[in-house]
Amino acid sequence: MPRIVETVVTTTNAEGTPHIAPLGLIEDGDGWIIAPFKPSRTLDNLIANPFAVASHPGDVRVFAGCVTGRREWPTVAADVVKGVRLRDAVSHWELAVASITEDDVRPRFHCKVVHVAGHAPWGGYNRAEAAVLELAVLTTRLSMLPPEKIDAELAYLNIAISKTAGPRELEAWGWLMERVEAFRSGDKGAARKV
Repeated sequence: MPRIVETVVTTTNAEGTPHIAPLGLIEDGDGWIIAPFKPSRTLDNLIANPFAVASHPGDVRVFAGCVTGRREWPTVAADVVKGVRLRDAVSHWELAVASITEDDVRPRFHCKVVHVAGHAPWGGYNRAEAAVLELAVLTTRLSMLPPEKIDAELAYLNIAISKTAGPRELEAWGWLMERVEAFRSGDKGAARKV
């Protein structure tokens, strides 16, 4: 199994309009693979402008926000590639597409790292932040999982929330649980991929 790193990827279209999406990047030697679903804005943007920036936010609300439609996070220009990064990221990687492996569901954009920068010290995620990150991933898979699996995951993740969550984690958890509850009430659009 390859190593996957959860990041927030920014891409831009031909006009330079940015799109922010949480994506797990797949380690590929000394590069990374971006595998967006078809259809998606990330896919369209990578075709129009073959560059991306993987930002590493210390605030997990960015992940939760992106999967629940809250994509208005401050950005600044990237250092090397044509694109933007999250302004408040603790670090970021700038990526250039080197090749594409076509696929009917998730094409793979093999990217080389052209620039790396750190912006702030980072102490890692606490248990509640890790739980928010896991729930953010889970909410993108609601339509693919049986209800009992979702319930079991929520029960386990809620332990970390109840023991170690601060205001940011509680806010992010609330956004994600709204999405879970919308899905449970029949809103199948709540399980859309980002």
